[in-house]
Amino acid sequence: MFQTQQKVIANRYPAWKYLLLVLVTVIGLVYAMPNLFGDDPAVQISPAKSVIFNDETEQQVSQILSQANLAVKTSVFENGKFLIRFENTEDQLKAKSLLKESLGRSAVVALNLAPATPDFLRALGAEPMYLGLDLRGGVHFLMDVDMDAAVEKAYLRYEDEVKGVLRENKIRYLSADYEEEALWVKFRDLETMQAGLALLQREYADELTALEKTDTASPMVSLNLSSSAIAETKKFALQQNITTLRNRINELGVAEPVIQQQGDRRIVVQLPGVQDTARAKEILGATATLEFRLVEERGDAFRAEETGYAPHGSKLYKFRDGTPLLLKRSVIVSGENVINAQSGIDPQQGSSMVNVTLDGAGGRKMLATTKENVGNRMAVVYIENRVETIEQDGDKVKKRITTKDVINAAVIRGQFANRFQITGLDSPQEAQDLALLLRAGALAAPMEIVEERTVGPSLGQDNINQGFMSVVVGFILVLIVMAWRYKTFGMVANLALTLNLVVIVAVLSMLQATLTLPGIAGIVLTVGMAVDANVLIFERIREELRNSSIQTAIYSGYEKAFVTIADANITTLLAAIVLFSFGTGPIKGFAITLSIGILTSMFTAILGTRAIINTMYGNKRVEKLSI
Repeated sequence: MFQTQQKVIANRYPAWKYLLLVLVTVIGLVYAMPNLFGDDPAVQISPAKSVIFNDETEQQVSQILSQANLAVKTSVFENGKFLIRFENTEDQLKAKSLLKESLGRSAVVALNLAPATPDFLRALGAEPMYLGLDLRGGVHFLMDVDMDAAVEKAYLRYEDEVKGVLRENKIRYLSADYEEEALWVKFRDLETMQAGLALLQREYADELTALEKTDTASPMVSLNLSSSAIAETKKFALQQNITTLRNRINELGVAEPVIQQQGDRRIVVQLPGVQDTARAKEILGATATLEFRLVEERGDAFRAEETGYAPHGSKLYKFRDGTPLLLKRSVIVSGENVINAQSGIDPQQGSSMVNVTLDGAGGRKMLATTKENVGNRMAVVYIENRVETIEQDGDKVKKRITTKDVINAAVIRGQFANRFQITGLDSPQEAQDLALLLRAGALAAPMEIVEERTVGPSLGQDNINQGFMSVVVGFILVLIVMAWRYKTFGMVANLALTLNLVVIVAVLSMLQATLTLPGIAGIVLTVGMAVDANVLIFERIREELRNSSIQTAIYSGYEKAFVTIADANITTLLAAIVLFSFGTGPIKGFAITLSIGILTSMFTAILGTRAIINTMYGNKRVEKLSI
């Protein structure tokens, strides 16, 4: 018993604790370092839909830049995209204009800020943490989804379908029109109406509520979407638009964009670091849709292109490479009917394909069409409406541009309904692009930008400078007070406090978290929390020195203060968890940095300082402590 007590009072740590402290320090320094190198102005070049960049594209880009005498810092071609860094923003803007003009619609050219992290750190996976909109600058959009239009589109889809169902069952009707938030089907007489009502109730039991109306000149049936169907339609419209926006924003090359639902009909879009706000609005404001049409096999597409006249019942379209194709005017289903689309490999032929899933209405239309057209071709048409800002007579003018491209025309091998495969694709990349267009190429409902805020780079830099200054000033004042108050022990606490800041930055960088002004406030609060632990320990050591030996005082100071420190930090951590659970974006940022800071300060303030104190005073005969 006596030997055990002597061993504890010797204040010695096992080797693994020292090794752990060294390991955390080294990892913290490595993963915090990328934040010291800043960003390079860059231009990102991404391939347009169904376009693949190759060596020829790389040579073309290099030639464009060299002819313009633009000094390129580095040029990297990875994952099918170019990232070209420049020394200054002037060269960046010139390069963007030249590349956009030369590459045309085959590429998406966007301004970007690329981290200037050295290669040896990047090889270790060390990247700087992202800066939020309030620090880096950028744009904030609040977009309102037209839910009434989404519901109306759902009714219009059922309009053609109801007509088809009635015709198939040989029930005569006068008209079927969407009016006053309902689909009204008129019949000639009461007997026919009763037969139609029974059929529609049977066919659409889960989707539509069918009611008869006999007090009019012609008996009618009113079809209303069920409450569950309306809720599902609105939910799908919102989620589909969020998915579409996310994929469009990827074209801008934005790091850590914020795209999130606000309420039941609005979407918040924040694009940190975006310099080209006009381009961002054009991408976000573009509306697109998809259409499945049968190919008109009997007509001559090239002759129709020459004469400008298409045969009756058909319309001239073109592939992206300019090849003409005649399609029938009637649309089978549109992108609004697509629930899901995934690229894959055809197990029979080994070629690329896309698995498509339609909703119930689309499945019934597709089944009826394919049953009669096995062996014919079906085309997928991508229609995009976008607004581009152009200069005209010295003024900036918004111009609406509509493009209609055939992205695929494949042979119908057999009849199918809501699940089918699109084959005949040239490459896995084309299959992935087609799946993306089908899955998220179309907006399920129109959107309007109801709020727009731009945070300029100068304001962002001011926020960074002020936030950084608040941390530095608070940190230096704490260092001075601790060194003055607790002498050598205070300097040890200062060393642990510095390590704590490094580890916080490293953890944020490893998590690729977004740092905002509330996040900086969380770090400042953590500095106070971390030094508070050391104050409790050192004051306890001072009290123990009055009645105990030096080694016993050190041991008792750490052991007896631990419960108080743990209690204070755990209660604060619980508060941070509640803030993260119920708070909005800025509050979540504060809660994240505070939580990380609490955990790291517990490590550095207790284990870190005690390891240094044990090294300095442990198992030694000490006459006086510098505390």
